[in-house]
Amino acid sequence: MSKRLLTFIVLAVALIGGGIWFYRAHTADKDPTPITTAVTRGDVVAKVDATGTLAAVTTVQVGSQVSGTIKALHADYNSEVKKGQVIAELDPSLFETQVEQARASLLKGQSDVDRAKVELDDATNKAGRAQELSDQKLISRNDLETAQTTAKQADAALKSSQAQLTQMRAALNQAQVNLDHTIIRAPIDGIVISRSVDVGQTVAASLSAPTIFVIAQDLAHMQVSASIDESDIGRVASGQPVTFKVDAYPTQTFNGTVSQVRLEPKTDQNVVSYTTMIDVPNPDLKLKPGMTANVTVQIAMNENVLRVPNAALRFRPADAQPGSGTRDPGSDGSQVRGTAGRDARSGADPSGPRNFGRVFVLRTGQIVPVRVRTGVTDGAMTAIIDGDLKEGDQVITAMSEPGAAQQTNTSPLIPFGRRGGGAGNRGAGAAGAGGARGGAGR
Repeated sequence: MSKRLLTFIVLAVALIGGGIWFYRAHTADKDPTPITTAVTRGDVVAKVDATGTLAAVTTVQVGSQVSGTIKALHADYNSEVKKGQVIAELDPSLFETQVEQARASLLKGQSDVDRAKVELDDATNKAGRAQELSDQKLISRNDLETAQTTAKQADAALKSSQAQLTQMRAALNQAQVNLDHTIIRAPIDGIVISRSVDVGQTVAASLSAPTIFVIAQDLAHMQVSASIDESDIGRVASGQPVTFKVDAYPTQTFNGTVSQVRLEPKTDQNVVSYTTMIDVPNPDLKLKPGMTANVTVQIAMNENVLRVPNAALRFRPADAQPGSGTRDPGSDGSQVRGTAGRDARSGADPSGPRNFGRVFVLRTGQIVPVRVRTGVTDGAMTAIIDGDLKEGDQVITAMSEPGAAQQTNTSPLIPFGRRGGGAGNRGAGAAGAGGARGGAGR
């Protein structure tokens, strides 16, 4: 090894060692620095997200009650129809023939009844004369009984003919009804959203009525059928406002109202959900049946309130006494229930006795605990209903590692900003997990 190379190695080792000594000398005695976020003012909304499908409030499937061949169609997709309007016709020739046959049978049956009446009158008269002759001892008892039996048989024949006539009249009515069913009419006012047949196609109604049209009653008023997870359904109720978006109009937000939470559970891959119906106005008919809606149900809202990141409610300095956050609210100026953070995250009723919390504010270089009453939360920010806070106060969300630069983040949506380099990553990790010194329970 040459002397020059040896000298270079010695100098390099000396420089590295000096750098390490300089870094440790200037960072070893430094305390952790707080990472803060400004208190902001605005709205905080607790919400539940779900996915649903748009549909008409009333949808009617129009079918044929008789079998036959489609002769004509008087409506098509998107046609507006009125109740009673003819929308399709079947070939009536077969049914017209059946009506004629039934009418002819009815005429024959009427003739049979008339003949039976004549025969009954004749038999009755003969039985009467036989009775008179029998009373005068002019005919035998056997002849009288024969005349009376003939009269009774004529009466029975008349009743049978009358019953057959009733059946024939019913058959004629049935044939006429079947003929009328070859004319298919709209059962409601609405818009045709589906057509399943073409002219010349044969429909068979032997088992069930085949669907020819699907008519939506009023697309100006629609509904969303959304599936709400069982963990969220307890907070959803009729009357709550809803916003949603559809892929067809990604920049537009539509409004609705929860109308019904159905009790029947739905299970899909061991996940239980409940169908929630949402009424939706659709005056400009932009929304179409079958569209997928990304739904947000507004559970509760605090308007124009101070708000802090949820991390500020979870933060506790390293020197906090273990269990200090478990006392009842009001026992002193700074100690509160340890469940306050959970209540804030769950969006519990702001008037509830457990909705208290504590934040730590950086004032004139000092960490000051401030007792607050919390409102609803959106999962990232929590409303402050009461407490010694004002807009712009710097609440502590975590403590940085020794030597890391302090960061102040004023964004209400990003509790902890990302700093460049390894120190910034450590700060972000401290914010998410409690920080190197910010864990409440350590």
